[in-house]
Amino acid sequence: MGGTRGRRHAPPTGRSGRRAGRRTRRGRIVAWTAGVAAVLVLGAAGVGAWIYHDLDNNIHTARLDDKLGEDRPENLSPGSRNILVVGSDSRDGANAKYGGMEGDTMHSDTLMVLHIAANRKWATVVSLPRDSWVRIPACDKGDGSKSATHHFKINEAFTIGGTGGDVAGAAACTIKTVEANTHLRIDNFMSVDFQGFKGMVNALDGIEVCPKEAIHDKKAHLDLEAGCQTIRDEKALGYVRARYSVGDGTDTGRIGRQQEFMQALAEKAKSKITSPGALYDLLQSVTKSLTTDEELDGIKPLSSLASEIKGIPKNHLTFLTVPNYPREADVATDKANVSWQYPQAADVFTALAKDKEIGKKRVEADAKNLIYASSVRVRVLNGSGTEGKAAAVAARLREAGFTVTATGNAPHAARTTVSYPADLAGRAAVLSSQVPGARSKADASAPAGEVTLVVGTDLKVDDLR
Repeated sequence: MGGTRGRRHAPPTGRSGRRAGRRTRRGRIVAWTAGVAAVLVLGAAGVGAWIYHDLDNNIHTARLDDKLGEDRPENLSPGSRNILVVGSDSRDGANAKYGGMEGDTMHSDTLMVLHIAANRKWATVVSLPRDSWVRIPACDKGDGSKSATHHFKINEAFTIGGTGGDVAGAAACTIKTVEANTHLRIDNFMSVDFQGFKGMVNALDGIEVCPKEAIHDKKAHLDLEAGCQTIRDEKALGYVRARYSVGDGTDTGRIGRQQEFMQALAEKAKSKITSPGALYDLLQSVTKSLTTDEELDGIKPLSSLASEIKGIPKNHLTFLTVPNYPREADVATDKANVSWQYPQAADVFTALAKDKEIGKKRVEADAKNLIYASSVRVRVLNGSGTEGKAAAVAARLREAGFTVTATGNAPHAARTTVSYPADLAGRAAVLSSQVPGARSKADASAPAGEVTLVVGTDLKVDDLR
């Protein structure tokens, strides 16, 4: 981020939208970059410059660099790109009927990180379920106040940062949250408006869906009979929003349904781009609903991004959902959220940070080795010399679901270490993956049944995932 164009600013009220999850074909990823591949077709057709200018001016800009601070992850792979894609469902204006907390108007509904390799030969999209229970760092709320660091659903970051109605603030808090929990440096931001999604569907005369069972969801304002049918307007919005009345009722299940819908949208868009009127309506809806950082602000940079994605071979596009499990396994009373699965989640983000291609089959295979955080019994010892640091670390580990058995002091240690009896190597790996820079080692003298974390001077409490 940090381009110099800055021609437009996002309006003070939340510009927002609706996003799907993963993709399995190149066309779907292009759809996730707001259909900008269609812009390439528009240019190739020699459409007048006034239309180009008209569409270009539709896009809104969020100035972010002065909102992100200096404490950000290091860029370990110059030349690669990490783009945070947000589908938000603002409850402002036409979206107010979809409800929300009193006083809240800005909500993110779908989060994805698109990583494009430095050599432009592969790309990976990682979907982050909105019910992910993560650490939300302190953020400027845009109303003169600042939030405190705490744990909550990941999508709350967008609402916190957008308290004052500024989408740039919402984007900044979301970026800070994603960076804090993934240790990935986010290079660009893109958001699509909820009503803009409806405009895209309507420009294509609706999208066919084939639910196997009738869907009646009051929260999504949706009544849909079973069987194939073409939907548009509010039914289209309701279909991709519905959750509790469909399938297993999880956010992960909804991501899958959104993926199928966006696949159908992308395929229909291909068939419609031969119609100048439909294409123009589609592009109007897309560009009016877009808010980007300054570097992606405009038809030209978005077209360039679409070209990069289009050139990636199909067999080198990987689509993942961050490995996760129901948080109820760690906190019996929490039946609404999911915890990221470690060390598998950390392995995914570390690979992307280092620009190393990862395979979906490998990630899914690794995810089968599930160890709940609550099953990891941790003894936290303070070797840093800073009073209260062990207690602070222990509190953070408890928030993350770990079972802290005791705290105490240890001889001075410059480096943080995780020691464990040989039979607890798997549990030690879960802990180590959430303590950046920790050295892990088996120790025959370690207490049975426990993993020992010695907090060194090198560990910053805020660096814990």
